[in-house]
Amino acid sequence: MRKLQGFAFRLNKKLLLLAAPRKNIPMDRLEIIQTLMRKKKLNNYLEIGVFNGHIFFRIKSDFKIAVDPEFRFDGLRKAGKLFLNPYNIYNRYYSKTSDAFFEQDAPGLFARKKLDISLIDGMHEYAFALRDIENALHYLSGDGVIIVHDCNALTAESACSFEEWKARGFTGTWNGDVWKAILHIRSLRKDCTAFVLDTDHGLGIITKKPDHNPLDLTRDQIDQLTFTDFNMNRKEWIGLKPQEYFNDFFRI
Repeated sequence: MRKLQGFAFRLNKKLLLLAAPRKNIPMDRLEIIQTLMRKKKLNNYLEIGVFNGHIFFRIKSDFKIAVDPEFRFDGLRKAGKLFLNPYNIYNRYYSKTSDAFFEQDAPGLFARKKLDISLIDGMHEYAFALRDIENALHYLSGDGVIIVHDCNALTAESACSFEEWKARGFTGTWNGDVWKAILHIRSLRKDCTAFVLDTDHGLGIITKKPDHNPLDLTRDQIDQLTFTDFNMNRKEWIGLKPQEYFNDFFRI
């Protein structure tokens, strides 16, 4: 009886730990994607800026598109990842810029299947990130979600341009000015809702829901903003939210 009671106690303790809020455990983009796929039944997946496939190879979907001008993996790694995750048999790879992909391939790929989830983690500069967002929005389903990495640069050094990052030997964190793309969507795309979760370098969340509290900035104003401006207004400008807001927003 005592053994049975001890087992029941340990089981209840584990269940309580699993049910406990994750306030002190940072969420990352992989967990966000997996949760949306599991809880909201979203499937068709596009990743811009795949690099070594750290996120892409773990996604379980029968419609997976990878776009990167220079993939950092070979056929052997692909084969190994297929063994670890059978869904990788569905992978389609496009070794080109995202601009070229959206011009040449996206119209055919998404003609019959709308995009459900897109992770945008390509060139970390305003103009590039914005084009990727707007191109993805064009093919996004009504319930679809765009996740944008690197939206909450914490230092002027991490918010520098690509050329500045290159000049310092590609060392240190580089988030660029992706935050400006979020400001742009919040100011000029009132048919969309955008905010940033305060985790994993700032995860921008964009959906096709009308924004009832938009910003009032023009493209010219956004172009002229500096990191100092952003640092003084970041919470309001990018709609910075604690990671727990994710569950509230999506009713998970």
